[in-house]
Amino acid sequence: MEFATFADRAAAIEAEPADLEIVARTSELLADAGDDSEERGSADSAVEPQTVEIVARFVQGRVFPAWDSTKLDIGPTTCYEAIARAAGTNVGSDDVEERLAEVGEIGAVAAGYEFGGQQGLGAFTGGGGGNGAGSAGGNDLTVREVSETLADLAAAEGSGSQDRKIDLLFGLFNRCSSEEARYLARLVLSEMRIGVGEGTVRDAISEAFDVPVERVERALQVSNDYGQVARVARDEGREGLDELDLEVGRPVQAMLAQAGTVTDALEEWDEAAVEWKYDGARIQLHSDPEAAEADAETRVFSRNMEEVTDALPEVVEFAEATLEEPAILDGEVVAIDENDDPLPFQEVLKRFRRKHDVAKAREDVMVRPVFFDCLHAGGEDLLEEPLTTRHERLRAVLADGEAPEQDEDEIEGLSLLWTTDDPDEIEAIDAEALEAGHEGIMLKDPDSAYSPGRRGKHWRKRKPDVETLDCVVTGAEWGEGRRATFLGTFELSVRAGDDLETVGKVATGITDEKLEELTELLEPHIAAEEGQAVDIEPEVVFEVGYEEIQSSPTYSSGYALRFPRFLGVRSDKDPEDADTLERVERLRA
Repeated sequence: MEFATFADRAAAIEAEPADLEIVARTSELLADAGDDSEERGSADSAVEPQTVEIVARFVQGRVFPAWDSTKLDIGPTTCYEAIARAAGTNVGSDDVEERLAEVGEIGAVAAGYEFGGQQGLGAFTGGGGGNGAGSAGGNDLTVREVSETLADLAAAEGSGSQDRKIDLLFGLFNRCSSEEARYLARLVLSEMRIGVGEGTVRDAISEAFDVPVERVERALQVSNDYGQVARVARDEGREGLDELDLEVGRPVQAMLAQAGTVTDALEEWDEAAVEWKYDGARIQLHSDPEAAEADAETRVFSRNMEEVTDALPEVVEFAEATLEEPAILDGEVVAIDENDDPLPFQEVLKRFRRKHDVAKAREDVMVRPVFFDCLHAGGEDLLEEPLTTRHERLRAVLADGEAPEQDEDEIEGLSLLWTTDDPDEIEAIDAEALEAGHEGIMLKDPDSAYSPGRRGKHWRKRKPDVETLDCVVTGAEWGEGRRATFLGTFELSVRAGDDLETVGKVATGITDEKLEELTELLEPHIAAEEGQAVDIEPEVVFEVGYEEIQSSPTYSSGYALRFPRFLGVRSDKDPEDADTLERVERLRA
């Protein structure tokens, strides 16, 4: 499929106001991409991604499978430089930024230039198979070529990698028509925004290849790869989808919880499963003791499916010492002191994404894993089993093989689970959790299946203190006096569809030492400055406590957090995982 065809279809999808028509057009796009007889018969088709796989990802603004932590690592400045070089000798990256300030959307900026006549390394390589310098935009650039070039770009590292990235991206833009450039620019900056989300692609796969949507949903849950599911649905139908299973070493999305009360839980369920809520960082452990020595036997992934194996050797050592069969476990890693007492969440973050001098970091901050769910064990997927069944399997996986009847509280790494319909017993468990230094309790439906990526009513988190919000930092102000070199007041926003709406500013609860750390974290993301105020690219998420939520015309959300206070950086969350305006409204009610 030519990239021009993809761009034309993306434009048609974007122009559709109705959800059903968006699904229909996406379905047609997948069907046409899937009708590629040459690919389907090629020797490499089982190894190289096929066009239908690439299109199923591109249409969502993804370049790689959802489970793959590979990133393009292309910032706006890199993209602007590549566009400017392809646009002509009289265009600089500053000109691109000025246009962006005027029109407000990078796709429209890219579409406003005429590409195709510039020379340079990228022009002669064609960004991965081009026709040389001086050719007109739209010269049969294919979806596959774009995918392969972006994969090469993501792989560039070391000395000269930044120039290499710009060359490759320039080569692509230099072959683009205006419409192709619009969607290429959006794709590389993860700003596709044509109205196609995960549910749209799920329904489109079902419609395009005549397979039941519930089977597509299940296949997506176990594979976490929309491209693979589209290809299997096309080539193998329902039977092929049903044969897809979890794979040790390939992460899936974590099941999520929403805020709730004991009363609500007991009204909806006959009884509640109760667990301690740990103040740690979510992990997913994949371990296969039976794997060949050449394969990685144990891998650890974060909540966002980024691999953190090297940063957490204690988890690897625990798995190697404990697990005797292939398993995928869901849990948390908790920072502890010399007495094995839990430390605040901020401490575990000092370890969580550490890439260098891990041994020294391990001396400074000790961690231990605690697991509360078992997704796979001994070759059997457990997602559709009830919570209580999964916990029994978890207990068996973690129990000492020589003492299978040992008490649960003696099993290292096992989160305890109580099942009760007695509110007083739940209150007692909550008090015990708080006394042990944890956040409180989790309430779960004992009969619930494990639904990757879902935030539903089957899991509920209950905290004893004021509610918190995870907000995206979208602006800040430089301090005054001794804090003049630090960013000191931070603008907070929540998600509202594809947009971000402000809900207040926070400056409380931050020490000078922490301000210095936050300034180092945020300064690379400053997009613009005017006096003391700065605009910040939405990259960092703060956890913020507050006393109450008030109606307010001051902020674009229509609400303001009263007495907000900084609790910590949620470096385990991306802006897409931040709280929503809908949640703010629900908490306000």
